[in-house]
Amino acid sequence: MSSNVVPLTSITRSRPVSEVAPAVGGGCSSSSCGSSDAQGDMPAHIWEKVKDHPCYSEQAHHYFARMHVAVAPACNIQCNYCNRKYDCANESRPGVTSEKLTPEQAARKVVAVANKVPQLSVLGIAGPGDSMFDWRHTSATFREVSKVLPDLKFCVSTNGLALPDHVDELAEHNIDHVTITINMVDPEIGALIYPWIYFKGKRYTGVEGARILHERQMEGLERLTEKGILTKINSVMIPGINDQHLLEVNAAIKARGAFLHNVMPLISDAAHGTAFGLSGQRGPKPAELKDIQDKLAGGANLMRHCRQCRADAVGMLGEDLSQDFTLDKIPEMPSYDPEPRRLYREVVERERADHNKAVAVAEAELAETVEEAPRKLVAICTKGGGRINQHFGHAQEFQIFEVDAKGVRFSGHRKADNYCVGGYGDDDKLDVVLAALEGIDTVFVAKIGRCPKDDLKKAGIEAVDLYPFEYIETAVAAWYAERFGTRTESASIA
Repeated sequence: MSSNVVPLTSITRSRPVSEVAPAVGGGCSSSSCGSSDAQGDMPAHIWEKVKDHPCYSEQAHHYFARMHVAVAPACNIQCNYCNRKYDCANESRPGVTSEKLTPEQAARKVVAVANKVPQLSVLGIAGPGDSMFDWRHTSATFREVSKVLPDLKFCVSTNGLALPDHVDELAEHNIDHVTITINMVDPEIGALIYPWIYFKGKRYTGVEGARILHERQMEGLERLTEKGILTKINSVMIPGINDQHLLEVNAAIKARGAFLHNVMPLISDAAHGTAFGLSGQRGPKPAELKDIQDKLAGGANLMRHCRQCRADAVGMLGEDLSQDFTLDKIPEMPSYDPEPRRLYREVVERERADHNKAVAVAEAELAETVEEAPRKLVAICTKGGGRINQHFGHAQEFQIFEVDAKGVRFSGHRKADNYCVGGYGDDDKLDVVLAALEGIDTVFVAKIGRCPKDDLKKAGIEAVDLYPFEYIETAVAAWYAERFGTRTESASIA
């Protein structure tokens, strides 16, 4: 079984960072909550909720896995970007699932995954319909799983239409993470995204339907905030429809206490059979997505590491092991052994402390670089753990980091090879990779062959293989300082 399971006894690095820097904390920045490296000034009760949740903490997604169970097939709205009847086992897209489960089957699957994937920390229900509209199946699943794995965090994703009806029940189930998809706060724009909604036994269309959805979303968000339940708002960025409007969405959700705002690119392909796909509505380019995210800095905190997961996703963000855990491959209600997960968490705590020290080293090194040195975007080949630990040829995505004299910051990710969008041969794959690296001139790899290194060079991209298995921050900082010089060197030259 292939997975990114980190061996419990062999999380290694090339040099002991703990010998050269003291421990350091970071906080929740104004632009990207969860992309900091430690608790910082975050209240302890909030930190406990997010520190092991891969979707609510950028740091946690290097170490922990999520699992979605597809137990809620019914939905009460239609989105122009969604088609729940389409499925491709190689594709990661919300609403997609290969098999629908009963609550009992879901509990059986969760135990099987927990036994094989010690990184598992979160169980989510994200459809393939709507978790709140299908609340009977959602709540029954949480009841079944909590009998076996009481330490597992629970979270739900919803369009928000039925959310106000179940806020009290969410609190009773001890669910402290809820994701709401909010694409508009202007019903005129909402009418371009949602053909219809189904509310209280009646179908509503156009602006009227969008207005009802908007009002219910805002009510649900406000009530969750009052209950102390953390909310992440997903917004699909649709060029020409709601892209600039997302600034208004961000302001509205911030005013109502949202914890994170996740702006996701529209996935639009005619093969998926969605209204937007069939009409030719394009998704945003990586540079357009980053531009909107940068404009949102200072508003509600941003999530930049989302992978737009399937409704049956299993594993670390960026990977999907769902096909390894179909019902025909797992035994009837296996017994659960909690020890591997307990041991893994102990290892992660030690690794986190060391990683925080590595960030301190990077910040100290960059503080000495020339202030006028340019800000750079770099791509990283990584399998997780916050390290440069992947061969270039094995990369299915690149993590993108931004670096300047102020530090090394996670910026996002870009898919590098996806069967459903191309990559049938070496030439096709290279085209996909080069498209993913648009606007980036440096990629850090654990290893790379001579031919692809030359191919990248011809395209104006440098492949750096000098820092295998180093932490991303220390490697990028060392490279940046060497390339752009230090203040001391600059002064001596002058």
